[in-house]
Amino acid sequence: MPHLTEVSFKGNRKEFFLWEGESPLAARASVIVEVDRGEDLGKVHATGEAAEKRCAGCAHGLGTTAAPSHKVLRTASGEDERKHAELRALDEDARRKAAERVRVHKLQMKISDAEWQWDKRKITLYFTAEKRVDFRALVRDLAGLFRTRIELKQIGVRDEAKRLGGIGRCGRDYCSASWLPDLRPVNLQAAKDQKLSLNPSQISGACGRLMCCLRYEHEFYAAARKRFPKEGKVVTTALGEEKIVLNDIFNDRVTLRNVEGETRIITLVEYKAEIAGVAQPAVAEEEREDTGTHAVVVDGEAILEEEGSSAVAERLAPSAERLPSRSAPRPPRPEGSEPSEGPSGPRRRRRGRRGGRREGGSDGTPPSGSAPPSPPSA
Repeated sequence: MPHLTEVSFKGNRKEFFLWEGESPLAARASVIVEVDRGEDLGKVHATGEAAEKRCAGCAHGLGTTAAPSHKVLRTASGEDERKHAELRALDEDARRKAAERVRVHKLQMKISDAEWQWDKRKITLYFTAEKRVDFRALVRDLAGLFRTRIELKQIGVRDEAKRLGGIGRCGRDYCSASWLPDLRPVNLQAAKDQKLSLNPSQISGACGRLMCCLRYEHEFYAAARKRFPKEGKVVTTALGEEKIVLNDIFNDRVTLRNVEGETRIITLVEYKAEIAGVAQPAVAEEEREDTGTHAVVVDGEAILEEEGSSAVAERLAPSAERLPSRSAPRPPRPEGSEPSEGPSGPRRRRRGRRGGRREGGSDGTPPSGSAPPSPPSA
C-alpha cells in the first residue's frame, strides 16, 4: 500500500506525493519526486498519520478523499544533492537578471525569488504586484535569456515573507515561515481585544500587514476575558461604589477605583467574593418583603397581615355571618308573586333586537307600536 508523504522544497513550499516502498521514508531524507514535465529534489517533511492529518487540514492539502497524482521516485544520492546545491547558488543570479528585464520593460512588479527545477527544465519566478501586469513580452524575453521553460507566479506580501523568511521583533523566525500551516487574514479587532496599541508600526510585521500571531493568540484572550468583569463598569463592593479600571488576565487581578479617586488591586477571587457578599443581603431582604407581608381588604379597610397571624380571620368572622352561603338552597318563591318583582322593585326586561321592550310595563299596558292582543277563540 503506498505511503502518503509530504515533501518540502525551497521557500517553505510543500506538496504531497505517494511512496510505494515497503516502509515509510525517514524524516528530512532527500528524495527525487515526479513533477510536471520533469523531476525535482526535496526533503521529507511528514509521513504516516501526521501527513494524513496535514493533507486534510492544510491549504496545500488535497482533502480526505483525493489522492496525490505524483509519486516519490527514489531517494536522492550524493551526486543528486551536490547538483541541487549548485542550482540553489544560481537562483540569486537568475533573480537579478529577471529584475533587470522587468526594469527594461517598465513593469510595476517586484521579483521576489527564483527557483530552478532540479533537472533545469523549468525556472519559476515569484513576484508581487499591486495591480494586474501584462508580462507576455517579459516571458518571451526571459525564455530567450535562460533557454528553458519560464513560469511567473504572483504571490502576496504575506506569502513573500513566508518564502523568504526572517527574524521577527520577538527574536524568533517568522511564524509563517517556521510552523504556521497556512496563512489566514488578520483583522484589527484581534488587536483591540488584546488591548494592544493600534499604531500600525507596532502591530505590523515585516510584510507590512498585521502580525500573524495576533490571530492564533486571539482565542486565548477571548476565552480569558469572559471570566473578568467589563472594564469601565461601576459595581458595588464592600467599600461602596467602585469603577473597574483594568483587568490583568495573566495574574488574575482586577484594578478598582472609588469615587474619591483611590485605586486598589485585588485578585479575581476576592472581587467575586465581595460582589457575592454585597448582593446576598439585598436578595434576602427582597425575599422577605415579597413573601412575609400580605394586604387583605375587609369592609373597605386594608389590613396588613404577616404570615401566621389571625387578625384577618377575626375581622372576617362577622362579615362571613352576614353573607349568604352559596351552597345553601334558595327559598321557594311564594304563589302569585310576579317573577319581575325583586327585592329592589320590578325588574326590567331585556330589550329586543329593534329596541322595543318584549313585555309591557308594570300596569299591564302593551308596549308602544305593538298590536293589541286578539281575543281568545271559542
